[in-house]
Amino acid sequence: MTVSLFSFVNMYDKGLTTLQHLLEKARAHAAEQGIDEQEMLGWRLVDDMFPLWRQAQIVAIFGARWPSRAAGLAEMDEPSVEMNFDELFGLVAKSRASLAELTLAQFEGTGSEPFSMDLGVMKPEMPIEQWVTGFATTNFYFHLSIAYAILRQHGVSLGKTDLFAGGL
Repeated sequence: MTVSLFSFVNMYDKGLTTLQHLLEKARAHAAEQGIDEQEMLGWRLVDDMFPLWRQAQIVAIFGARWPSRAAGLAEMDEPSVEMNFDELFGLVAKSRASLAELTLAQFEGTGSEPFSMDLGVMKPEMPIEQWVTGFATTNFYFHLSIAYAILRQHGVSLGKTDLFAGGL
């Protein structure tokens, strides 16, 4: 069975909608509990993991970057500075807008194009479809799940259905 890389556009858009939902619930929780928003965005699941703001930032960047790469287009710049809620919401909106501009035709014949990226410990080269279906999607959902777990760990009222806020 062949899967078009264009199908990942919708999947990532749903994940970005879920991220926005999680951040909205987090912000509401902070207001209800009198928690400083920047303190909340600094929460971590474990000390050696990225804080909430960076987890959210990675989801937003990956959501736009990998479909753009797969379509052979310029990718969005990656901010790595600490962000507040408004900046994160803006980044999610920018990523979703980037996805909305992509068309099926841009993905035709791109799946087998070789792509290489320096991962620090190695620099593998493989077809872009392998990067998107394996590396990018795994990382996208990993960071989305970690953001969810950080919020749950700190008492934000979330359930499994919140991970499907963007739809099935």
